Amino acid sequence: MSMDSLPKVSRFVTTHNAEGKAVFSDAVGEAAAPKVVGGGDAIFGLQYCSEQFPVDLNADRDIEAYKKFSQQPPGLVINSGTVLRTVDMVPGHLSPMHRTVSLDYGIVLQGEVELILDSGETRKMKQGDVAIQRGTMHAWRNLSKTEPARMIYVLLPAEALDVAGQKLGENLADMEGVPGSS
Repeated sequence: MSMDSLPKVSRFVTTHNAEGKAVFSDAVGEAAAPKVVGGGDAIFGLQYCSEQFPVDLNADRDIEAYKKFSQQPPGLVINSGTVLRTVDMVPGHLSPMHRTVSLDYGIVLQGEVELILDSGETRKMKQGDVAIQRGTMHAWRNLSKTEPARMIYVLLPAEALDVAGQKLGENLADMEGVPGSS
């Protein structure tokens, strides 16, 4: 199975019309542009993001912010906003060990993925399982040798992290094609 065989992700953004009724926005397409990272081992889909949190929905300011980020993708985290991202992984893919200063909700949509912590602890995650990543060093591994995996992440900015008197910052290791958070 190739990465192309994963189901297409469609997103539907809502807004209000001039009468105040809920409608679907056509300001952005139903599909996020894919961004290949890790030398082709993973594909990021920036499904949506905001440049501030709480989000300002007035006058579609959040949609305008997303349009800007879709042209110039942010790092893993937007330090003042939110990120919703899908990640497709080739069979056997192992991400670099990394940390973001954020609260991340990671949900397995397809496949089986191993969450690896720098302590050596691991958890096997199956479809529908959720990881709550709280600024810790971690890596992700697609456990299948033949099938791609897909996860979706919601990343929220966090206060600076101080553990045992040590300031812990972002550490992206050698994540090829991934800029630092902004």
